[in-house]
Parts: sequence; C-alpha cells; structure tokens
Amino acid sequence: MDWLTAGRIILYFIGILIVGAASSRLLGVQLSWRLRLLASITGCILGGTLTGFLWYNDRNISLPLVATVSNLFFTMVMAVLVELLAQPGRLVNVETSLLRLPHPVRAVQQSIAIANRYAQITWIASRHGLGIYLGGGKQASESGMGVSSSKIGVSLREALQEAGGIFVKLGQMLSTRSDLLPPNIIAQLSELQDCAQAAPPKEIEALLAEELGASPHTVFARFEAEPLAAASIAQVHRAWLQSGQPVAVKAQRPHIRSSVERDLRIINNLAHTAENFSEWGKAFHAVDLAAGFGGSIQEELDFRVEARNTTTAATFIQPDSSILVPRVHTNLSTSRLLVLDLMDGVPLRDTEKLTVEAGLDRHALARDLLRFMLHQIMVDGVFHADPHPGNVLVLRDGRIALIDWGSVGRLDLLQQAGMRSLLIALYRQDASGLRSALMEIAARTPRADEPDEDLLERAIVHFMAQRLGAGMPITAAMFTDLFQLLLDFGMAFPPEIAAVFRAVVTLEGTLRILAPGFDLIEEARAYGATLVQDNLKTSALAKTVQAEIMTLAPILLHRLPRRIDRISANLERGAFTMNMRMFADERDKRFIATQIGRLSMALIGSLIGLMSVLLLNIKGGPMLAASFSLNEFLGYMGLFSSVIVMMRVVVAILRSS
Repeated sequence: MDWLTAGRIILYFIGILIVGAASSRLLGVQLSWRLRLLASITGCILGGTLTGFLWYNDRNISLPLVATVSNLFFTMVMAVLVELLAQPGRLVNVETSLLRLPHPVRAVQQSIAIANRYAQITWIASRHGLGIYLGGGKQASESGMGVSSSKIGVSLREALQEAGGIFVKLGQMLSTRSDLLPPNIIAQLSELQDCAQAAPPKEIEALLAEELGASPHTVFARFEAEPLAAASIAQVHRAWLQSGQPVAVKAQRPHIRSSVERDLRIINNLAHTAENFSEWGKAFHAVDLAAGFGGSIQEELDFRVEARNTTTAATFIQPDSSILVPRVHTNLSTSRLLVLDLMDGVPLRDTEKLTVEAGLDRHALARDLLRFMLHQIMVDGVFHADPHPGNVLVLRDGRIALIDWGSVGRLDLLQQAGMRSLLIALYRQDASGLRSALMEIAARTPRADEPDEDLLERAIVHFMAQRLGAGMPITAAMFTDLFQLLLDFGMAFPPEIAAVFRAVVTLEGTLRILAPGFDLIEEARAYGATLVQDNLKTSALAKTVQAEIMTLAPILLHRLPRRIDRISANLERGAFTMNMRMFADERDKRFIATQIGRLSMALIGSLIGLMSVLLLNIKGGPMLAASFSLNEFLGYMGLFSSVIVMMRVVVAILRSS
C-alpha cells in the first residue's frame, strides 16, 4: 500500500468521524463512540451508494454536496435505528440544551489540558493494574471487584495517591461507602492522606493580598509562610491578629478551580464509561457517585459556605459545652480565604499520648461527641455531615473541637420530630413506634400504593432482631438494608434523612478510633431515654401544647369563621360552586407540556416538508446552476430540515419511553 492510498484511507476515516459527530448534533443525541462509529460507517456506505447512483445518471450534479447530504441523512437514519434497538437510557442520552459555541481559543486550551490529564490518569491506572477497570468490557466485568480485593485495594490507593488532587478526596469519599466496596478495599482507601505539596509562598501571599486588600504581614501581627497543613484544595497557615490572638488562615490554592473542574470532567467521563461498559460500574451506580462527589467538591471551593455553616453551628454551642466549634472572623474571610480561631489540639488519630498525659476518659469524650451530634440532628436541625477522624480534634484542656464545616445537613421541624420519635422507639424496642417514625420521615415513591402497615411492622421486627441487637456495629450495610426494606414497601428517604444516616455511619468509625469498643447503639438508646424523660416533663408538654395552639389559632380564629360565612352566603344566594383544577399536579403539567411540544415539533416538520414539496413542483425561478434552480435548492434544504425535525421527535419519544 503506497502513501497516497494510506492518506486517502485516513482522510476517509476522518470524514466518517466528522459525519457521525455532525449527525449526533443535528439529532440532539449523544451516542457512545462505538455506536456512533457503527452508524457513521453504515450511513456513509449507504450514502456513497446513493451518490454513485445519482452521479451515474446525471454527471452534472455537485458531487461533494450530494455526498455530504446523503451521508448525513443515512447516518441519522442509522442513529435512529440504533435507538430503536437499544434499551432507552442505556446507550443514547438525549441532550436537553442547544448546541453551544464555546470560545475557540479557550476551548482548545481546555481540550489540550483535559487530554493531557486524561493520558496521565490512564497511564497511572495502567501502571497499577487498573486500566482494565477504566476501559470496561468483558474482561473487566468478569474480573469483578471481589476476587482479589486486597490487591485491588492497594493498587487503587497507590493510584489515587499518585494522581493527587481531588482523586485523593474521591478515595476518601469511597472509603465511607462500606455498602458498596469490600472491607479490604475500604481499609486501604482509609489510609489515603490529603497531603499535597505546599504552594509557593509568593503565590499564597499574592492571593492573600488580593483577598485582604493588603499584605498578610500588614493585616496580621505575625504570619507564618510555612503552612501547618497542605491539602489538594487549600492549605492552613498560623497567624496572629493585632490583638495577639492566634488564628488559622485557610487559603485556597491558587488556580485550583480550573484544575478541579478539569478533574471532575475526567471523573465524570470515567464514571459514564464504567457504568455503560462494566457490570461493577452499573452495580455501584458510578455516575450517581461521581455527580454527588462533584457537588460536594464545588461547595468546598466557596469558603463562604463553610463560614456560614460554622457560624450557624457555633450559635447552638452552650458556654459550658465540652464540644467546641471555631469562631469565624468574618471581616477577614472571603470566598477563597477563611480565618478562624486556632484550636490548640491534636488530630484524633494522634490522641493516645495526650489522653494518657492529661488523664482523659476516652469513652466520656466519645459519649460527649455522640450526644452533641444527636442533639444537633434532633434538636438544632443543623449537623456536621462529615464527622470523619480528620475533622475531630482533641484539645489539650480535655474538650473536643469539630472543624471543617464545609458539608452540613439541615432538617426541618417535622424531620427533627421524626428523628426523635425514631430514637425513642429504638430505646423502647418498639417496632410499632419505629414503623410510625419511619413513615413520618420517609416519603412514598411515585406511583407507589399505600404500604401495608402490618407487613411493614413485621419486616421492621425482623430488621431490629438482625441489625439492632446489643453490641452490633452501625455500618453502611445496615442502612442499605433499611433503605431496601422501605423501597420494598414503596417508600424512600429524602436526601436530608439519607445525609443523617451517612453522617452516623461516619461518626461510628470516628468514635471507634477515639474509644475502641464504644457501643454506639447502646449509647444512642441511653440518649433516647433522656429524650423520653424530657418529653414527659410538664414544661415540655406545656410547650408542645402551646406550639400546637399557636399553629391552629390563625385557622380557628380568623380563616374558619370567614370561610363559613362565605359558604353560607353563597348557599343563600344559590351561587355555591366548586372549582376543580385539571392539572394541579406539577407532573401532569410537565407531561402535557412535553406532549404539546412534541406535537408542535411534528407539525412544524410536516409543514416544512409540505412547503418543500410544493417548491420542488414549481418550475422556473432564479437559476443557481445550469440545471439547478433556487426553488429546487430551497425545496431540498426544506426536506432535509423536515427530516431532521421529525427524527428528533422520534428520538425524544423513544428516549422518554
């Protein structure tokens, strides 16, 4: 094969890829590369056949124009046929936005950066023997994640540590998902440390000067350029205010936003590949995991969120509390800078020496931390959603400090009451009360029937015997079983309640490090007994009655008399009517709007096609070529547009089914 032939083959292959990408954009669908290549090759073969036939009968036609239109047309037809054969939602994802035209230079720069990082991640994964799991395919599906989980765990930990950046945080997040990963992999991922190399001092000082409006050496009485700790997103420096008070200065790493967005796109792409082409990716819901991880990382990039959360949590701290929350210096804090009181303590994993020297009772510390978290969940309604060991400090005065409030959960009053009822039922070993509490905080899934309460109560009795016995650990698998139990009865927890259970799982591991052998279930039951006693107090009952009266008073005293008077007046005049809305449910509105939109698109496509046929039948008109008039050009273009519109409607209907 000579170089000329090889060059033609390469150009033809590039043309096939361009046709596939253009047809996907025109149809508004996004195919996997394998299906796009299949549709393009088949469409170009059919289009080339039609072009050759037309050219054989009329040598005056514009060969490039006819070939391009024919190839696009048949490629789109093959894409629709692929949609017909594929399971909806598995291989084709309908785009919900129009084609955007990005800034060309910036788009090229971003593409090059993503490609380089993608190649780096792929190379790291391959060197550690994980390339098979990134690529998916039959071999990855057959290998699974449980055959040699110890070896896979080591390789995964080393690969994530070498990749650095938010990949370390991804591993730390996965280390809390014992409901998904085997214990050996969880143990390896738990060793990941977010210890990044410190940013150059000049860059940090320039960022601080930009955020503070002056040099940090001017704003602070003293500022240490050497950081206390450096992580992938931020690093912490020690400083002293002009008053002499020591503070912790948390500064975001310069230019971190672009690298985080780049890595999140790569993680999202890898998750889609894993879920589309491997069994373990489907089982782990890789795309949902990546989306949740991306959302939490985006929040961490705005330090104002953490500042608000920390300030809110501090308002609930009593003066004599054994749990502390650092105070935020809001006048010095921005979206990229956070200044807090410096906590004089040691991380939880390094408390052995301190507790021995200070004679601290580790079980008492663990009990205080548990009661503080439960009080946050059930009384305050604002709780630390990620109480892992790195966010817990044991202070030298024997108290505990909770830091890093970037991730916070919030419950409304009804959810708080439901969680209190759940804990009281747990304390009393009351299956009926536990059923009622679960039904308070759970919601029925769409199109689910009313659950059989007797069957649900029996299932809860079995669950309590299997999972809530004395000495049994609180694990993610336990809550997974609880979620599945509710799903079987057509119910599910809202995200806020699911966040509570995830925080409890994380807290259980933290408490076992602080006080080995700590029994979270028994201590939680003891706190439940305290709630029962508080609820039985006369003052608590009086507050409950008063709250209910205050809630009902506006209805009983103002609204109800006016409505009764209005109804009686209408009855007297014979003008009593009833108003019923046809589409009060938002889901009905969306359904009708969708169907009307599709019908409108179909009508528009049909009208364009009809007008195009009429134009083709009109003889004469301005001539664009010797044998090609303007009417013919507009007619063929109209037919082409009509086909595109109709195909988009067909794809949308198939995708929604």
